[in-house]
Amino acid sequence: MNPPIHNWQGKRIWIIGASTGIGAETARLLLQRGARVAVSARNEAALRQLAAPFGAACVAALDITDAVSVSAVHARLMQQWQGIDLVLVVAGAYNEMRADSFDLDAANRILDINIRGVYHCLDVVLPELLRQQSGGIGIVGSVAGLSGLPKALAYGPSKAAVINLCESLFLDLRPKNIAVYMINPGFVDTPLTADNDFAMPALMTANQAASAIVQGMERGDFHIHFPHRFTNWLRLARLLPYRSYFYLVHKVTGL
Repeated sequence: MNPPIHNWQGKRIWIIGASTGIGAETARLLLQRGARVAVSARNEAALRQLAAPFGAACVAALDITDAVSVSAVHARLMQQWQGIDLVLVVAGAYNEMRADSFDLDAANRILDINIRGVYHCLDVVLPELLRQQSGGIGIVGSVAGLSGLPKALAYGPSKAAVINLCESLFLDLRPKNIAVYMINPGFVDTPLTADNDFAMPALMTANQAASAIVQGMERGDFHIHFPHRFTNWLRLARLLPYRSYFYLVHKVTGL
């Protein structure tokens, strides 16, 4: 659905949310394959540690919830690179939340990072991608956005919005020769999931997740999801009638 990528050498890639986890491992992998990568997140020290072994890495700290911060880094990269070939928005926030523990401040923080932060990125990169009539944008959602799940009262809806957004972006941008990648991981061993107190089926390492993302982009996939033995189960479950779906989720999770 997107053009395959056969060579990363020299490609200008901006990864937002690259200080830890999937973002950091994806940055390392692309740098190893010869790309020029700008790594962004709030934790500048972690970014510098990541970039240290790579001459083609650029450290550009920002706060995705601050539109001015995002715009300033974009302007700096445009001055340095005169264009961007790929933007990956990996930054995300997560915490468990159920109806009996609803926390408006925590919910707003999740929405600020997972949704409003993505729009801050789109605001600065879409005009440039449209001007170039080339390049691509990938956004990390989650299979938790496919349908309602326990303990995901804020996180799940935020990722459902990302899925809808990516589908809309594809319809608008693919005819203009701009690739769109909707990236929906299952459970990945990162700082975001470290405190989960429930079983995480088919848990992957961040390195495995990064490899799946890069391979998916190389194939030209629109929907990059992994691991398939878990994500395909959830994709199928969302097609069930609600009575069956709710029963199945309760049976599997015990919640």
